[in-house]
Amino acid sequence: TRPHVLVMTATPIPRTVAMTVFGDLDISTLEGLPEGRAGVTTHVVPMKEKPAHVDRAWQRVREEVAAGHRVFVVCPRIGDDGGDEDLLELEIEDEAESKRPLTSVIETAEYLTAGPLAGLRIGILHGRMSAEDKEAAMAAFANIEADPGIDVLVSTTVIEVGVDVPAATAMVVLDADRFGISQLHQLRGRVGRGKFAGLCLLMTQADPGTPARDRLDAVASTTDGFELARLDLAQRREGDVLGASQSGRRSSLKLLQVVTDVQVIEEARAAANRLLLLDPLLDTHPDLREALGELVAQDQAEFMEKA
Repeated sequence: TRPHVLVMTATPIPRTVAMTVFGDLDISTLEGLPEGRAGVTTHVVPMKEKPAHVDRAWQRVREEVAAGHRVFVVCPRIGDDGGDEDLLELEIEDEAESKRPLTSVIETAEYLTAGPLAGLRIGILHGRMSAEDKEAAMAAFANIEADPGIDVLVSTTVIEVGVDVPAATAMVVLDADRFGISQLHQLRGRVGRGKFAGLCLLMTQADPGTPARDRLDAVASTTDGFELARLDLAQRREGDVLGASQSGRRSSLKLLQVVTDVQVIEEARAAANRLLLLDPLLDTHPDLREALGELVAQDQAEFMEKA
């Protein structure tokens, strides 16, 4: 059957994977990188366990710049005033983590300029800048011949989509444990987009064995977007597969989990399809129709009608 709607994504989210399990989406996978791209490798930098690796990370940034390349440094916050709108949802597992101060674009740029990256041309980019200032910063960063140019761009997640800088070969993500799997996968896609291989360094203070550290290890272990989405699904749930909500904190499933109960869900879907072919309005199954009416909320029913 010729499809009516084509949904394309380079970074599947948990709910997308869940919808494929429920049969709402059929999958066609484009494997491999686009022609002319070298790809990216990812490493976790455990700041508490191996502080020397932090120094080495900044040294690698200098090496990339010396080779004529550009480098992103990503922070979860803009400044220290609490008015940060660029990161919509921080990943926080426990109360102690929530009290740890996060790195910010403003403070990080000042630190790098005076410290480990002194002498390099450092610029900033975030959501509170004017459109003109954003455009100027990106132009100075993307154009190797720009004068004055930007070697290292300290940014929030505004660079997550729509940014294509072939000269950018490295990215350092600070407080990487505060980002979700899908977001990290999307971010690292900003480097290695040209003929030179990309490098993504995930700096973290998360302890080994914690959910936060497991997320980072997962991202470092594969570049398969669907595999990462499945891992994300296991941690964050699938959102509302019967409605429009994408947040895993509102799941429609009470007794099942998409990750572990795929076979049961597929069998239930096949049985439902057979039943609806014989009785589309459930006229001969009034008890089932009543139960569905009680189970499905009005907004969910309206969403499914539109779908």
